[in-house]
Amino acid sequence: MNFSANERRSNTASELPSQTGRTLLNLREMLLRGDFQPGERLSELPLVARLGVSRTPIRLALDRLANEGLLEIWPTGGFVVRAFTLIDVYDAIEMRGVLEGTAARLAAERLQEPRELVSLRSLQEELEMVMPLAPALPPTIDSFAHYLDLNESFHSTLVDLAKSPMLRRTLDRVQSLPFASPSATVFARLKLPKAKELLTIAHEHHNAIIEAIENRQGSRAESLAREHACLALRNLEAVLADKEVLSSVPGGSLIRMPGVA
Repeated sequence: MNFSANERRSNTASELPSQTGRTLLNLREMLLRGDFQPGERLSELPLVARLGVSRTPIRLALDRLANEGLLEIWPTGGFVVRAFTLIDVYDAIEMRGVLEGTAARLAAERLQEPRELVSLRSLQEELEMVMPLAPALPPTIDSFAHYLDLNESFHSTLVDLAKSPMLRRTLDRVQSLPFASPSATVFARLKLPKAKELLTIAHEHHNAIIEAIENRQGSRAESLAREHACLALRNLEAVLADKEVLSSVPGGSLIRMPGVA
């Protein structure tokens, strides 16, 4: 079948967003997995050969990752993998707590019908069924992956209830940084002392947040959501002190430890 020049341009344009999205996801995963080291320079041409896509989606993905804060623009061209200090990590988690707290408060203040909480309750019920430390359901790779997906969905649905696109955009940017997403330290938490206790507390927080929103208790919902985010801070020092555990955390390789050049 022969296509005109206009049709070929149209087809290429329609494919570009999906190519850029896939390239962005692949590069972000590679960065958080540790395929590139802090300070390493990334250029378009080597990435074209490595990922098998054209320069345009590579360029757009690199620009987006620089905007998210995972890369820095090199003065003479290209990009450099960013290193994060412990203060950066603490601040990222702290900011997530502030923003999710605001989301919970707005959700309570803007709730119109109790049925708006149906999705959040359903996710919480599923989380309790696949909880990694539930005695009746020993965790597997698939069940744990499902648990992480449900946990991310719970937090995302909470933000949806705030009915604030501005808050959503800001939180998405913060959560792109290492350790900042709601599930960033969940896997590591399973390997730490008191793992069952901390997971139980996390689930109690979820239930309390739902209850506070249903009762239109904005200040309480905000306080609970911020306390919930602080669980990540409680785990952070233990995670950073154990190299094996740290290696299992997305973005762990990007953390610049004190005394390491």
